[in-house]
This record gives sequence, structure tokens and C-alpha cells, in this order.
Amino acid sequence: MQKKYLKTTILTFIVSALIITVIGGYFYVEKYKKAPQKTTSKVIEEKQNLPKPIKLNLPDDGNQYDVIVVGAEPEGVAAARSAAKNDAKVLIIDKHNGPGGLMTYGMLNTIDMSKGPNGILLTQGTFKEFFKGIGSKNSFDVKKAKEVFSKLLNIPNITQSYNTVFEKPIMDGNKIIGITALKDGKEVNYYGKRIIDATQDADVAASAGVPYTIGAEDMGVKGKVQASTLVFRLKGLDWDNLIKIIKYEKKIPATYINDTSASGFLSITKKYKPSTPMIRLRGLNLGRQDDGTVLVNALLIYGVDGLNQSSIEKGMELAKKELPRIVQFFRENIPGFEKAQLDGTADELYIRETRHIKGYYTLDINDVVFNRDFYDRIAIGSYPVDVQATSPEDVGFVYGKPVEYAVPFRCIVPEKVENLLVVGRSASYSHLAAGSARTIPIGMAEGDAAGVASAYSIAKDKSFEDIAKSEEDIKSIQSILVSQGAYLTPFKAENSVEKSWAFDGLKFVLHWGLIVPGYNNDYKLNEKLASMSFYYMTSKMIERAIPNKVQLLSGNYQYLQKYIIDKPLTKEEAADILLTYAGFRDEISGNSGKLFKLAHEKGLISDESYNDIEKSGTVKWQDAYDMTFSLYKFLSK
Repeated sequence: MQKKYLKTTILTFIVSALIITVIGGYFYVEKYKKAPQKTTSKVIEEKQNLPKPIKLNLPDDGNQYDVIVVGAEPEGVAAARSAAKNDAKVLIIDKHNGPGGLMTYGMLNTIDMSKGPNGILLTQGTFKEFFKGIGSKNSFDVKKAKEVFSKLLNIPNITQSYNTVFEKPIMDGNKIIGITALKDGKEVNYYGKRIIDATQDADVAASAGVPYTIGAEDMGVKGKVQASTLVFRLKGLDWDNLIKIIKYEKKIPATYINDTSASGFLSITKKYKPSTPMIRLRGLNLGRQDDGTVLVNALLIYGVDGLNQSSIEKGMELAKKELPRIVQFFRENIPGFEKAQLDGTADELYIRETRHIKGYYTLDINDVVFNRDFYDRIAIGSYPVDVQATSPEDVGFVYGKPVEYAVPFRCIVPEKVENLLVVGRSASYSHLAAGSARTIPIGMAEGDAAGVASAYSIAKDKSFEDIAKSEEDIKSIQSILVSQGAYLTPFKAENSVEKSWAFDGLKFVLHWGLIVPGYNNDYKLNEKLASMSFYYMTSKMIERAIPNKVQLLSGNYQYLQKYIIDKPLTKEEAADILLTYAGFRDEISGNSGKLFKLAHEKGLISDESYNDIEKSGTVKWQDAYDMTFSLYKFLSK
């Protein structure tokens, strides 16, 4: 099995190595680098002008369900509860023997919270009820969480069916009118007026014909998904002693602990040498359980195809084989872990990414980091854009930290198929935007909205597409959500970087994942850059954004490889790269010393960038963003 994983790595090395080399080169720590530039973002809440919430009185149509929720993931629990609270007769099914999905069977027990600049919880509604039920702790007891989810579903109008496996949709043209599931070894048909897909992988949507991308495919990189994780359990840890060691004796740097959670330990775990390159031990996230055991989220597994059961099983096997070595490492290297023992693992992998469905709007990384609001907001988030490692050569990146941003209703309304909504990590997000929006609290807020929207669409006899196009309908749904505990306050963001003349270029390179601003949103606008950074930025842009021109990379490598060095980029060198990719190689030799002017005349350098470089005498990152965008527009003609 290990050989097969290594073979996979080798087969993908040609692509992945270039990607990682590019990223590594582009974000090379330059000796000319100054302290991070501050780019401020201010969010101002605005007055909420919503109509009075209406009561939805749905007709009783006998045995047919109003809403079928497929998947009792946390997002599905929210959707079912929300629909039932609004008079809908609901069926929720799940393949497990109870609710909670990733949180209870994948043991993901540390929550990625979204809070506003004033500390307010942005994901309220059902998530707030759940959070209160588990004790308002960021790390929770898994058994208690399952009990809380069960209580949330134990209300009138909800029928729960577990050990029930979704098999296929029942279609009437492009409308989904029900599902076929396997229950107790027999196929059963369930019919409903609206279907909510709350599976982790958008299984219902995909099988019904909704278009989708996988992983980073939307940004021109196929086969690239975030690593999976096997959460494991330790016994033998004295939590009070850990608090003493970490908080008071400060024996472990850059590590945080409270009564239920601990995170950090990276200065120690980075020294671990795995037995296979398909495994990595990152910093530890620890979550204390009521019985004294501790859950550990830290073990990354590469090469797992979350849509292939055989691949998932092999990933599990690989991780379990590694765990005894990891626990031994803990005992020998981490203070307080001397008596730690392996006490089991989660029943299933924590798979971070598979499909991203195509909805009527796809949330973009720029929407997230530049704090965009939408008139049809159904959820508000603020979690950092944390994209985990995708291969052994990759360490993962943070593409920015928003103050707060909205998720529009259109993101959960899929193209091509009617009567269906999709909530959770596989909703309509770009690969990079999903680094933040895939978090469970945001998905639960979407679940609340999906439940209300489903009941509303039945009561008003309107399709989700029509609702998405109607501001009046959207406001009515928002009004109901707010009256039932959702936080949907409109806001206006003031981002200082938007005042930059190079903002369009910045948004372009960020969309294609060509820069990594980090937690500080450091865009380095006025800093010098190395020639290797510009080379990689332009070459990766072509590979990702204009794949039909990818031959330009190999065809011109002999001329441009000299720029893969760590020294400040000059304006003539920048022009040489641009002119070469643009097809003006034959004009370069006869215009030595005049390339910058020539590139400007050819439209490869904008007036703004040309004047900025002439004025300062140096090429800065903001110029690189703008010139990369200009090259894209030239090659895309």
C-alpha cells in the first residue's frame, strides 16, 4: 500500500513539484523584505431593514414529506430543525447510527469559530444552541455533542432515519422529487417537495447532475485537495499538569491551553520524521473529553481521494500504522506526555475537501478577504482562509484573515437541478474561499437558511431560482431567520488596500492563488521583489489562468531561467519576461536598454505601473500584480 502511495507521489511530481517550487520561489524570504505592511479593514454595521416575519402555513399532503434532508451532519441537523420550526414535515436520513457526522464520527471536536470585530458570535441560530449545549467550549466532549444533536432533532415534524444510505435521486426532468436509499438491506423510495443535500461531498447534487469542480480544479490545478486527517485519542495525560507546564512554566513555546483545548507544540512536532512521505505531523490541536482522554487533530494524510472508498481505507490504514511511532515520539519529546498511550481513533477520516458545486454564485477568495457583504446574505463568517497542505512538498498557506464576510443564498442554490439546496463544505465556493467558508459553524448557518427557504418556497410555490432573483423574497426569508435567532446584520467594509491603484491586479493574482498574504493580510504593495518572484508569478498565471497557452512556459524556459535568482527585479528584466511570453522575442535583442518602454507600448505595462516604476526607479510588488494582470489580458485576446 505504501508503495502505491509513493507511486502516486512520483506520478504527480511533475505537476506538484513545479507548483511547490513556484510557491516556494515566489514567497522566498527576500533579504530586501521589510516589516509587514499594515493593510487595515474596518467594518461598519448598517441598519437592517426587514419586513415583519411571516408564519408559513404549509399544506398537509398526506404521507409526502415537505423536506428531505440527506445527511445528519451538523449542517443537516440545522437544516432539518429550521425547516421543522417553520411548519415543514421533515425527514432526515444518515448512513450512521446517529447524528453529528464529522463531529461525532470523525471526532472533529475543536470548533473553528467566526466572531466579529466586537467579539460577537457571527454564526448564531442553531449553531449557538449547539454551542450552548456543549458548554460553550471550543473543544467539546464527543458523546455530549451527539446527545445535543439528538435533542435538537427531537422536535415535532422531524422523522429521523439512521443506518440509511443514500443511493440515487428520483428525478422528474431537471427536478429532484425524492431519493432512493438503502435501509435494512432494502431499497426504499422517499418523496419530498424539497431536498437539502447536507452530505459532506454533495453526493445528492452530483448524482442529480449538478456541475462541480474538485479541489483546486477551479484555479487550474487538477488533483489538488487539502490533506485528510485521522483524529486519534490519548489516555494518560494529566490535563492540570499540562496547564501548569504550558501556561505557568512555559516549557512549550507558542502553545495555548485552557480547561478543554490546547494548540501549538509546533516547535516540537516539526522534528518528527514520519516513516512515509505520505504522512506529516503538524502542530497539535488537543480537545479534552469528559472521561479524561484527549483527542488529537494533527496527523495529515496525503493522497487520499475522498470520493473513493478504497483510497479512504488505505489512508486510514496508513495513519493507524504510523500512530504507535507518533505516540512514542510524544512520550519522549513533549513535556507532560511521558505517560501518554494510544486509546483509539475516530471511526472515519476528517476529509477536508472534495467537490465544490456550481451554484448561482461562487464565493471567491476576494469576497472573503475584502469583507464583502451581499444583499442575499444567509451566513456571516470571519475565520482565516486556512488552506491545509496538499502534498508532502507543501506546508499549507493562509491566504488572508477577513474581519467579516457574507455568504449569499445563491451559493447554496445549485445550477441545473430544481428543488435542491446544498449546504456545508461542498457548497458553491472557490477552492481558496473554502479555506474559510468550509468551517462547520458557517455551514450550520447555511443549514438554518436552507430550512427556512425550503418551507418558504413551498408556501409561496416558488422555485429556489426565482427566490434567489427576488430581493423581496430574500428579505422575507432573512426576516424569519433573524426572528429565529440568526445573526444577519448588514455591514459595509472599508478596506484600505482598495484605494491602491493596483487593486485590480491584486484581486487578480489573489484569485489565482499567486500570493499568500498570511494572517496579517500583508500584500507588500510597496516592497521590492526578487526576479524569481516575478518569473514564478507570471509563469503560474499562464499555467492556471490560460492553460491553452501553457506551451509558452516550456518554449521560453531557456530564455527566462536566468531570472530564477534571488536579486531585485529591474524594469528591463520585468519587460524581458513580459515581452518573451507575449511573443515578441524577435524584438528584444534589437531594443537592449529600451525593453521597458517597448513593453509599455505593446500594452504589457499599464500607464499606472509604468509611471510608478519610473517615479520610484524600482519594481515593487504592486507593479508585479498589475503587470501580471496586463499580461493575462494581452494573452487572452
